[in-house]
Amino acid sequence: MIVMGIESTAHTFGVGIIDGEGNILADVRARYTPPRGMGIEPFNAAEHHSKEAANVLRDALSEAGIGVEDIDVIAFSRGPGLGPCLRVGASLARYLALRHGKPLYPVHHGVGHLELVTHYYSLRNPLHLLVSGGHTSILVLNECRYRVFGETLDITVGNLLDVLAREAGLDFPGGPVIESLAEKGGELLDLPYTIIGTSFQFSGILTKAIQLLKSHRIEDVAYSVQEVAFSIIVEAVERALRAVPFDVDGIAISGGVASNDTLYKKLGVMAERYGLKVYRLPKRLNGDNGVQIAVVGLRMALAGVEPPELSSTGVVQRWRIDEVDIPWAC
Repeated sequence: MIVMGIESTAHTFGVGIIDGEGNILADVRARYTPPRGMGIEPFNAAEHHSKEAANVLRDALSEAGIGVEDIDVIAFSRGPGLGPCLRVGASLARYLALRHGKPLYPVHHGVGHLELVTHYYSLRNPLHLLVSGGHTSILVLNECRYRVFGETLDITVGNLLDVLAREAGLDFPGGPVIESLAEKGGELLDLPYTIIGTSFQFSGILTKAIQLLKSHRIEDVAYSVQEVAFSIIVEAVERALRAVPFDVDGIAISGGVASNDTLYKKLGVMAERYGLKVYRLPKRLNGDNGVQIAVVGLRMALAGVEPPELSSTGVVQRWRIDEVDIPWAC
């Protein structure tokens, strides 16, 4: 079996192709980069995706050494995400499925992140930390759904880093830039530390950090934001570990912010106290990609999930991860 996954939730248009064992045959992407000091404008990003879609598809098929006729299953990111961007990927997926008579599976983007790291390390049931521009959640798979044990109550940690970078006139995405600057900082500035049970808030950190940009070195602001925001996340994960009513076989971190080494190290120190290991994908696979969508498509196909009618494959801009059935876990 060969599965193609199409990703287009935000800044990245990607096509991933895997075989029936989940081995990666192709992983090709084109990323929209907004002007410095600006965030993603959905229609500009969608225009970028429309121009690049055919090239990305062609290059992915070439990398895999196959044609569209060799694909057995097509999957695409249905949401959540930016509507104009989602529609580009959905339209291409529907066209290919209809034109070549292939089964089509709509996929929740966040589930893709979780399933990719689970598959990569053959994990049984880890505690997941999903950290990106669109998600900051602590989850466990139980009774056919991902259950949220903690989450942001306002903005995501990825959004925190991106907006801070934008306000400072830095490049997009903000996470890698802030991480690089933080390595040159050392003064811990006073920022709000807001944690409520296993959930948390970051908007207060962002507001105060923007104010501090006027009076302190950007390196120290970046360092402080990382130290406080990541400490909040690690504390929430530790609290969630105590709340989960069954044993987990590790902590799996996924999403774009999973590539941040400071967060990864902080999690590792905490996890070691519980005899657990933190599992993180190679950095290239943490960011949005078509492979994560293909992996979920493969799971659906192997579980015998009936593909929906094309008329029922509309995109969903707002879609909570705990609303998604996980039939292969039942």
